[in-house]
Amino acid sequence: MVSNVAGGEADLVVQGPTATIDDARAIAAVAGSGAIVPLDRGEAPAWRLASPRTREGVAAACAARRLDFAFVPRTRRLADVRVVAMDMDSTLITIECIDEIADMQGIKPQVALITAAAMRGEIDFRESLTRRVALLAGLPVEALARVYQERLALSPGAERMLDGFHRAGAQSLLVSGGFTYFTDRLKRRAGLGHTLSNVLEIRDGRLTGHIEGEIVDAAAKAGALRALRADLGAGTAVALGDGANDLPMFREADVSIAYRAKPVVRAQATHAIDHCGLDAVLNLFA
Repeated sequence: MVSNVAGGEADLVVQGPTATIDDARAIAAVAGSGAIVPLDRGEAPAWRLASPRTREGVAAACAARRLDFAFVPRTRRLADVRVVAMDMDSTLITIECIDEIADMQGIKPQVALITAAAMRGEIDFRESLTRRVALLAGLPVEALARVYQERLALSPGAERMLDGFHRAGAQSLLVSGGFTYFTDRLKRRAGLGHTLSNVLEIRDGRLTGHIEGEIVDAAAKAGALRALRADLGAGTAVALGDGANDLPMFREADVSIAYRAKPVVRAQATHAIDHCGLDAVLNLFA
């Protein structure tokens, strides 16, 4: 989950919504760190603890204090980031759109069970999406507008994170197994550079229960990041997500961040953020 570097090559970043300087001092003592430097890119209190001598006990000490932590190489610079790719549902936004659409059909529990299994990697994503979308057949398209207007919210810190990356010169890429109805609107709302998602088939103002064209799955997400990275040239690629279908995209990135993610995702990411908002990602760069 965390970068396996310590000593002079890396510093330890700790941050949390209710963190205090006493928390930072306690973690510094566990890690054998030197100077404690405050960070201010995210809303939550955060510190960089210089030159930790050990990782032992750090995870447990941070968990006890509800702190996010990361061993961060000193050479990792925000100015070097060329692309930041992110999942939509439960990452950039707080909801799973398809579950909320299903609620308009009165079948949210059934669909949510399939969604959760897919995000844990227990069901193939293509199969899960096909099954879930089929259950939406006949739903009026107006239900999508209600979900967007009444239920969709950006995750805490999302705007600040995107602003930080954009100001540093990075391109943003929203890649989702969700639907263009939402990604198109989020692109305008959040100033995103690029999006890729699935197209719901609609006839006579109602969902047909099918996807138009190729399904955007884990491989497509990874391919979109790979292609944009190739277009932009040398630089750091960052990926954020929460589900198993984000893992191939993680492998295309230099830095992968599991945001309030499933255990299988946390285990394979460079870093995990469980307590802070998305803007905490900015503190993982010098």
